Amino acid sequence: MAEQDQKVETNEQQVESPEGVQIGVQTIYAKDVSFEAPNSPEIFLEQFKPSVDVNLNNRAKELGNDSYETELQVTVTAKMDDKTIYIAEVKYGGVFAIKGVDDATKNRLLRTFCCDQLLPYVREAISEIIARGGFPRFVLQPINFNTLFDQAMQKAQQQQAEQGEANA
Repeated sequence: MAEQDQKVETNEQQVESPEGVQIGVQTIYAKDVSFEAPNSPEIFLEQFKPSVDVNLNNRAKELGNDSYETELQVTVTAKMDDKTIYIAEVKYGGVFAIKGVDDATKNRLLRTFCCDQLLPYVREAISEIIARGGFPRFVLQPINFNTLFDQAMQKAQQQQAEQGEANA
């Protein structure tokens, strides 16, 4: 039997661009998973026609040594009339290594690229927890974090401009 080279992969994956920019995923983990169905079991006796609200939040912080944590939190609330059917909340975090970029680019990467890496985990957890609660699976739609980031930056610039006018 011929010997074969074996490639051992680590948990940490890094991508290096020609300009020396390095981005690595060190780990991805569940930080908080919760589910409430405050009106069960009575809610199961009614026809299921909910209005669903999805709330999205993310944050990033520096950990040191070119490592950063990004958190992505999604809360799905289903209601019928004034009754809450369920509230599902999932928060995932990831530790990312980022080197060779300026602060503005790093901020964008942490709130866009890193959130893109966390979204599949959040989507699966949301769908699974709602199904385990006895309700039809909920499929979280794709999210364009670049667009959301641009909108947040625009809003912040508008608020700064309005604040500057008020102070003048």
